[in-house]
Amino acid sequence: MAKIIDGKAYAEGLRGRIGKAVAALMSEHGLTPGLAVVLVGEDPASKVYVANKAKQTVEVGMNSWEHKLPADTPEKDLLALVEKLNNDPAVHGILVQLPLPGHIDSTKVLTAISPAKDVDGFHVVNVGKLSTGQDSLVPCTPVGSVMLAKDVLGKLDGLEAVVIGRSNIVGKPVAQLLLAENCTVTIAHSKTKDLPAVVRRADLVIAAVGRPEMVKGDWLKPGATVIDVGINRIERDGKGKLVGDCDYASCEKVAGAITPVPGGVGPMTIACLLYNTVKAACAAKGIPQPEM
Repeated sequence: MAKIIDGKAYAEGLRGRIGKAVAALMSEHGLTPGLAVVLVGEDPASKVYVANKAKQTVEVGMNSWEHKLPADTPEKDLLALVEKLNNDPAVHGILVQLPLPGHIDSTKVLTAISPAKDVDGFHVVNVGKLSTGQDSLVPCTPVGSVMLAKDVLGKLDGLEAVVIGRSNIVGKPVAQLLLAENCTVTIAHSKTKDLPAVVRRADLVIAAVGRPEMVKGDWLKPGATVIDVGINRIERDGKGKLVGDCDYASCEKVAGAITPVPGGVGPMTIACLLYNTVKAACAAKGIPQPEM
């Protein structure tokens, strides 16, 4: 049976280290990292997520600002708010919660965020820096996924890694991070021929395809480490249930280690958002990033 990778416990430890780093920045440099989150509309899942972000930001000693705008907010007004936050020296990280209402161009809004404050790591400048091996702000879920893999495996040098999914949010950036860790990386997707055979080569599998329980245990190399990024809500036995992109019951019998859903990668996302905000604050101040 596989070792269960406890993302909730790792995230709690990471937030503790971030809290100590924030305290040190305040005492040694007079610097309090600040995160501004913008929510447009009343999407229930987004409201819960934004509230959790604000709560955890305050808990680690950082400044938190929430900007809640009505769903019919004109695009120009949202862009004006982003520009105001770009010019506010107390704000080190800006996050515009997706999805945005249909009348707003998400790409235009995300591109308007200063790359130095883009703690989601979606700006084309940060994407370009990541792909060329330069230091950058990287999307939070990929960062958290690699942290969990390294916590289990130590160095990832030389491992064969298969990333299932090629999204800009997870698949592509996590592949770049794994290349930087000296893995041999394959990005698999819906057009990949004989996907189970490709996955079976992997020492490390990152499942980020958005299809519930797609990856089966017999797809895995015995002892492989599995990081399941998927969060899918399904109906089972008349009840709603959260499952990953991996069939947990069969995969845990073959894998060496696996993240559960929920409780695996999910808790890492907000913790890594806080991590990115501290990183952005240090860069803005021109001081070294503390150990976290």
